[in-house]
Amino acid sequence: MEARPEKMKKSDVLGIFKRLLGYMIKNYKFSFLLVVICILITAVATMRGMLFVQSLVDDYIVPLMQSASPDFSLLAKALVGIAIMYIIAIVSTYGYNRIMVNVSQGTMKKLRIELFTKMESLPIRFFDTHAHGDIMSVYTNDVDTLRQLFSQSIPQVINSLVTMAAAFISMLMLDVPLTVLTLAMAVIMLIVTKKFSALSGKYFQHQQHDLGAVDGYIEEMMDGQKVVKVFCHEEQAVEEFRKLNDRLRDSADKANRYANLMMPVNANIGNLSYVLCAVFGALLALSGAAGTTVGTIIAFLGLNRNFTQPIAQISQQMTFIVMGQAGANRVFELLDQEPEEDHGYVTLVNAKEAEDGTLTEAETRTGIWAWKHPHKDGTLTYEKLEGRVVMDGVDFGYDDDKMVLHDIRLYAEPGQKIAFVGSTGAGKTTITNLINRFYDIQDGKIRYDGINITKIRKPDLRRSLGMVLQDTHLFTGTVMDNIRYGKLDATDEECIAAAKLANADSFIHRLPDGYQTVLTGDGANLSQGQRQLLAIARAAVADPPVLILDEATSSIDTRTESLIQAGMDALMEGRTTFVIAHRLSTVKNSDCIMVLEHGRIIERGSHEDLIAEKGKYYQLYTGNFAE
Repeated sequence: MEARPEKMKKSDVLGIFKRLLGYMIKNYKFSFLLVVICILITAVATMRGMLFVQSLVDDYIVPLMQSASPDFSLLAKALVGIAIMYIIAIVSTYGYNRIMVNVSQGTMKKLRIELFTKMESLPIRFFDTHAHGDIMSVYTNDVDTLRQLFSQSIPQVINSLVTMAAAFISMLMLDVPLTVLTLAMAVIMLIVTKKFSALSGKYFQHQQHDLGAVDGYIEEMMDGQKVVKVFCHEEQAVEEFRKLNDRLRDSADKANRYANLMMPVNANIGNLSYVLCAVFGALLALSGAAGTTVGTIIAFLGLNRNFTQPIAQISQQMTFIVMGQAGANRVFELLDQEPEEDHGYVTLVNAKEAEDGTLTEAETRTGIWAWKHPHKDGTLTYEKLEGRVVMDGVDFGYDDDKMVLHDIRLYAEPGQKIAFVGSTGAGKTTITNLINRFYDIQDGKIRYDGINITKIRKPDLRRSLGMVLQDTHLFTGTVMDNIRYGKLDATDEECIAAAKLANADSFIHRLPDGYQTVLTGDGANLSQGQRQLLAIARAAVADPPVLILDEATSSIDTRTESLIQAGMDALMEGRTTFVIAHRLSTVKNSDCIMVLEHGRIIERGSHEDLIAEKGKYYQLYTGNFAE
């Protein structure tokens, strides 16, 4: 189980919030400016209404009560003016809330796009070392905390700060002693808010992490449900989930316990401030203090409420602010991950071949591919893509302190079939991952058509390779779409031809809608063998010069294997092929078989040569060829 993150430092919290606010303003400068203007209009209108109370009492109500023939025309005119002011405030309030909905949803959209774009740029190593459910939690739970922060908390905080500033100025204009008393109570409220925020902040960070752990465990159990049931581990799975869920409940309880106390505590301190101002103001009025009238006290009490309420509102929003900061921290952690490095400059292009063998670049697909190789002297050379692969003294380790492969040497000529055999952990799949540059080697060289693969752009390198993995993954979509995934511009006819080559055409026709049958849940409505056949068809439609078959027939029964073997042979014809398989029928006819043990090639040769040596391969062939 992953350790919880350490509590964020104050500088980190401020940095995250600053970055978050800057992110929103960067994309919506004009909209955000309109929001601030609307908030200012609302605050000014509200304060104008509060100050009018003093005038209403002292300049209108009291004189009218003392007049023998009161004239209400001036009062009516003043009330109409205030009514118009409040209508403007209502429109402004609606305006900034409506704009913030657009800003928040638009920001969420851009943020999700950036997250997905960043995820697609990350190396395989990242996904090998991070739980997929935890990554999903960033897209769902953590991004959702930002929605609340953008749409409500940030505008509410801005509105509260502007209201407090306007109220403070208005209070100073009315009565300085009462203003000092109000400020003293406000300082107490701010201290309480700071204390409770500090207590809840670290637990919100834990809560988001624990939520990711719960999501990750649920996804893992869903994927492995068959295994759970086969081994009758339902009770153990539930028990483990209870532990994770209890941990989440504990962190969420502590986070919300302190956060939920802020609002009522501050509200009551605000009520106390109101009462003290009322009592102190009454004493001042009774003592005959200059400028302290009944209207002044009534207006000031309204302003006192307008000054202390925003503090209580900010404290209420602190729950969402602190939670949003915790979510933003995880979002930015993903956005700040280092993308997969690619310093390659050799590209794969369509080419035309002249009678003398000279290659030139073509604008349209010709069926001939070439490596476009720019040199330091400004010249360009074109090397025909043939599929010649050489590994020379390759050392590799997922960790620099622990090597997995040692001094790997292999030479695959175009059209050759190279097989890897050996026990689990011997390094078979790792070798094929290095050819794809899913990982970079620590020492040695890998050359592709005589070019160091570090010079080839990774997308171009991978485009020239076809892979059929042991763990087949099918996407939501039609059968035709899944085959076409190997070559997005392939025609229906090319996809059908590829399916026939893999002997998948017959079972596809038996599906409810044939090639238009929609697959969901990773092709859950197909057998494992059928899914594997579609993966082979997907590789076939790409028509690559190099094939990597990693246990490609491991999920296919003997009868199905015999049916597709001819198709596989046709697919491998003229292509350099690397095969990892346990079934000897798939490796016996290889040009070269390499036996790996503990990351080293201990034997190499044809099937007949290795049998004659009576070494490790002989042992595997005669009865121990199983992992």
